[in-house]
Amino acid sequence: MHGSIINRKCGQCSLVNFADSESCRRCGAVLALDQGPAAEAPQAADPPRQRLLVVSAVVAAILFCCWTSLILTSNGLDDYEHTVVARAIAVLERNGFATEVRVLRYATIFRANDNWWNEYVGHRQAYAATNFPFEVVTLYPRFFQVAIDDTERAVILLHESQHLLGRGEEAALDEVWRSKLRLGWDAHNYGHTRVWKNTREWTQSSLPQLFSCGEARASDCF
Repeated sequence: MHGSIINRKCGQCSLVNFADSESCRRCGAVLALDQGPAAEAPQAADPPRQRLLVVSAVVAAILFCCWTSLILTSNGLDDYEHTVVARAIAVLERNGFATEVRVLRYATIFRANDNWWNEYVGHRQAYAATNFPFEVVTLYPRFFQVAIDDTERAVILLHESQHLLGRGEEAALDEVWRSKLRLGWDAHNYGHTRVWKNTREWTQSSLPQLFSCGEARASDCF
């Protein structure tokens, strides 16, 4: 016989029958034509996997477009502002906030004014705003003009770095308040500043348990 050998393999019991057989010699099932492995039609890709790849590609494209829109609808920092930010990050680095420093220094894009999303949401009293998961941080004039020194700016960046890591507002306030003495940011030296007063007010409102110490159960626990 020339060419490929044609046979009929039983789909029920797997017995290979003669080419002219119409039913299986073993189980009697009706046979379909089987031309062997060399002539098998290629199997289509797994449909669920195909769908997953398509969905992943669409999500990635949407995220990229969103990230691009945030950048294109806002302005970057000037040289002076970049220098101020670098000094504040250096304060965090000196005090051992390694993870936060890596995120701020290598994964964050700083902007000087609101993008379209921030304008929609509104941040009237903020010193900064973070767009997660796009790792975009907007620094408002209050960050540069109201914070009295690099330590206070480091406190603000520590707060925003928590959002960059995917943590919520309460977690960010909690981390900053527990870490304030580690940064040298205390009531004795900074209790008169607007950043201190704002941060204490926001923290006490969101996390009253951090101010339940002392004889009157109303003092700062940290």
